[in-house]
Order: sequence, then C-alpha cells, then structure tokens
Amino acid sequence: MNVTKFSAVATLVTAISGCAVVSSPSIGFLYTNVQGPIAMGKGIGSSKTGEACANNILGLISVGDASIDAAKKVGNIHEVATVDHSSKMVLFLYGQYCTVVKGE
Repeated sequence: MNVTKFSAVATLVTAISGCAVVSSPSIGFLYTNVQGPIAMGKGIGSSKTGEACANNILGLISVGDASIDAAKKVGNIHEVATVDHSSKMVLFLYGQYCTVVKGE
C-alpha cells in the first residue's frame, strides 16, 4: 500500500471512528490544554468570573452550554469586560471547550 492510499485510509478511519474533537488554535496529538482570547470590552472592571463548558466523549456524545450567556449567568455578570476560551483534549477520547467571561 503506498503512502497516499495509507494516508487516505487512516484519515477515513479517524473520521468515522468518532474521535472527540475540540475547537482550538493548537491541538496536541496526545494532550491539549490551551487558553486564548475571544473578545475584550471597553474599560469595564473584572472582579467577577463565570465559566461555562461543553464536553465531548469519543465524538459520539456532546453535552453542555459553553455560551457567553451561560458563563455570564454562572458569574452573575451584567457587564462583560473580557471573553476567553479554554480547550482540553485527551487522546481524542475526551474533549472540553469552555468560555470564560470576566466583568461586573
């Protein structure tokens, strides 16, 4: 089997196997744990923090609400200063995407 056919088969097997995937600017093959910015507000304090997450198992089951509104509710935030994200993934088996909101 040549390299092109092997690569195509490996990609197809991975795609249909239901691997857990999280949206992230950098994904490690074995483990991912990254944070990054989404948006920044105008001169608002950031004494409160709220975090909302969505989880994925094997690419088969995804649950959770990682929306900005959910994170605002968790932190009791009415005015948003910053919005960040964090992504975690372990061996393409488990993934987590979180939205972190700071504000007042």
